[in-house]
Amino acid sequence: MRLSKREEYEARSEEILNPIMEEHGFELVDVEYVKEAGTWYLRAYVDKEGGITLDDCELVNRTWSDIMDREDFIPDAYVLEVSSPGLGRQLKKEKHFRRSIGEDVDVKFYQSRKIPAGKNGKDISVKEITGTLLDFDSDTITLKTDFSERYDIPRADISTVKLTIDF
Repeated sequence: MRLSKREEYEARSEEILNPIMEEHGFELVDVEYVKEAGTWYLRAYVDKEGGITLDDCELVNRTWSDIMDREDFIPDAYVLEVSSPGLGRQLKKEKHFRRSIGEDVDVKFYQSRKIPAGKNGKDISVKEITGTLLDFDSDTITLKTDFSERYDIPRADISTVKLTIDF
């Protein structure tokens, strides 16, 4: 399978970042190469036990920037950023899902889907739901929701899964 330009840049960046993460005891949560408002961004989301600090992000940014200047494999102009994944982080990789079992997540769908409404017995159409992540595999995620003890959702129907932010 041939990778897209974006996927290739993200994969090469991960290869560069992984030794930096290991050296400092950090975790590479995600890398993304995206265009926003006409500008390309290459972002690394990093974390560590107890939370990542601004100084940690600066350290990773400096080291990564030096290597990216030498490697120079992205011909486009881009902004290099290192950031915390944030509270409402998106779950993309298997390790993200595994670590989040038992956590509340917000699931957004590509298209509205019908779910049981409960009291009046009629189904309602929704674009997103919140529930506790019980299980997952390559095809399905399973939530405990207000309307079901075990609600299976095909991953092909899901646009994003993020940790719920509770205030």
